[in-house]
This record gives sequence, C-alpha cells and structure tokens, in this order.
Amino acid sequence: MQLLRRGDCGPAVVEVRAMLTTFGLLAAADGEPGQDLFDVHVEHAVRSFQQQRGLITDGIVGPATYRSLRDAGWTLGDRMLALMISAPMTGDDVAMLQERLSELGYNPGRPGGVFDEQTEKALRRFQREYGLVSDGLCGPATLRSLRQLGRKVTGGRPHLMREQELLRQAGPRLRGKRIVVDPGHGGVDRGVVASGVAEADLMWDLGRRLVGRMTATGMDAMLSRQENTCPSEPERAAFANTAGADLVLSLHTDANHSMHAQGLATFHFGNGSGSTSTVGEALAGLIQRELLTRTAMVDCWSQPRTWEVLRLTRMPAVRIEVGYLSHIGDRTRLLNSDFRDVVAEGILVAVKRLYLLGQDDQPTGTFTFGDVLARELERGGAQAMVTRPGC
Repeated sequence: MQLLRRGDCGPAVVEVRAMLTTFGLLAAADGEPGQDLFDVHVEHAVRSFQQQRGLITDGIVGPATYRSLRDAGWTLGDRMLALMISAPMTGDDVAMLQERLSELGYNPGRPGGVFDEQTEKALRRFQREYGLVSDGLCGPATLRSLRQLGRKVTGGRPHLMREQELLRQAGPRLRGKRIVVDPGHGGVDRGVVASGVAEADLMWDLGRRLVGRMTATGMDAMLSRQENTCPSEPERAAFANTAGADLVLSLHTDANHSMHAQGLATFHFGNGSGSTSTVGEALAGLIQRELLTRTAMVDCWSQPRTWEVLRLTRMPAVRIEVGYLSHIGDRTRLLNSDFRDVVAEGILVAVKRLYLLGQDDQPTGTFTFGDVLARELERGGAQAMVTRPGC
C-alpha cells in the first residue's frame, strides 16, 4: 500500500479515519467537510495508536501501521478462526484466543496475534479434551466452551513462565544453543545510507563477526540472509521458527533528520497491554548494559515493540540499533573494524550472562571472549568427568 501522511486525501484516508474513530482516538467527522483529509488531528491519532501498539511513532500509516489498525478491529467471536497456510489470520481476536488457551493450561506460544501451527495444535488439544469436534476451528461451540471454563493457570502469565522455565532448563553452557543472527536489510535494500556508508554492509560484517565468535564457543549460529538477499521480516521470523532457534539477534543502525541524534537502543517484544517476552526483555537489557559499558555510547534505552521480527518469532528475539549513521561520531565508530569487534564480543557476553542466570558472573564490561571460551572448555571438561565410567 501507499504511505499515508499529513496532507493526503482519498478513500484510504477515509478508511483510516473510520478505524481511528472506532478506537476512540479521533472525534467523529460525519458530515463535516474534509473528512477524507489526513490532517493534523489524524496524524496525532495515528501517533497515539502507534504508541499504544509498540510501533514507530512517526504519524505515518505504512504497511505495519495499517496491518495493526486492521488487527485491532477484531474481537474474539467476530469471525471463525482457523489455520490458513498461505495467508495466516492475524488480529486481536487471535491474540485473545491465544491468551485464553494459555489460561486454560494449553500452549499456543506467544500471544502475538498470528494463528499459526502451534495455536492450531493447542486449540485441537483443547477441543479433544473437552469433548468437542477436534477440527482446529474456533467457531461458536468452541467459543462457548472457552468462555464457560475457569482458569487453570494462576499466579502469572503462562507464556511468560514457560519462557523463563525453558531458559532455566537450557543450562549455562553455550554449546549446542541455536542462535539466528539477523543482519538488517541486504541485497538491493541498503537500509540507512549516509556519506556512502550503507547499513546493510555494516550489519552484514558485524553479523559475520558475531557468528564466528559464537561458533567458536560451540553454539550453532547461523545468518538469516545471504549478502545479496533481503528477506522480509516475516520471512526472517519464519526462518528462525523453522530452524528451531533458541534466540534471534537482529542487527541494525538508525538514522534521524537531526544530525545530533545518536546512541544505542535495544528492542524486545511487548505490546503495551501486558503481553511481553520476559527473556527477550532480560536479554535486551543485558546487551544494552554490556555495550554501553564497552563503547560509552549514548543510552537510548531498551524498549518494547511489536515489529514483526520480534512478534512473529516463537523464541525470544532482540533488535539492536547500534548507533546512528546520520551522526558523524557514531558513523566513524561503526566504520572502525575494531569497534565492530567490541560490539560482537559484547553481544556474545550478554548471551552468556543470560544463560548464567546471575550465577558465577562478573561485573558488566569485564567479561571477555577469552573468558567465555575458557568457561565453556571448563564446563565441558567437568561434564566429561561426570559422565566418564568409573569417575
């Protein structure tokens, strides 16, 4: 779709205004002249909606904002829900279904609002155990049963507890952990370009450095794209899901119309209404602190977002914005290969800290790549002693 911004007009703007009015973000304008105009009031309403939904608050209706507007218009019971392979159903009604199944003790995965295979599997299991036709369709009979039953899981949000338990069970060793490193953009999509420097090239190089270090520790690290390709965000998420990754690390730089904008930011899944990735949030915080200590960059904080690579992945995912290419200081640093080595080491150390769960840790910024390797070898030797016959 075309981007809609202040000053635009036409049927698409009428549709956007109607949705914003339905959500209570825009006053009704029926019968008033200019109701097909994208004016300052519409822009403010769009910004409010974007902020609520964890989107970039630029006041522009692009593909992501439009999809989110459409998704927000669905309530559980408005339509039949089912698995559609070619075009998966999305919407707030799907997220409500996922939340309800989690409360009843089933595992549809993260309530990201996408009806996927895991959601269908949880729904079929619910239907089978409660004497319903196990067809994977959320229709009137299934809805009645979902609404009549009380919660089985109490004392916290089930999907959050599952993430934390999986992390605990994974253990402190990095060996065997499967990590997808996702360098932003690629191919003909150069991403941010400033003074002839392209985000796609820098993040490809950083991604290769990070994968090399992770592989050396015994991790199963892989890149989400090739140097000359640029998968869409849903395709990148699907790659990670198919690979059965434990974590996803998406690498980007930023840009701003202001030459003074600079700094480091990390992002994890969170929709502002209580649904979040606790492990993703923890990892984003660890990466943020580790890189700030090592690079002395400006702190632009760790924040929740609903971007597709964060929302559509079934495992914790973090997006790292390493500086602003539009800022001469950040750009100069990123062009330095030694700086990219420091960033790669900091991210690796943050991942190690995540799996240590605070045990046998060191102060932020003091852990090195050599320390990580030594600990992996030490733990590997200790494990061999435990399993060797006669020991």
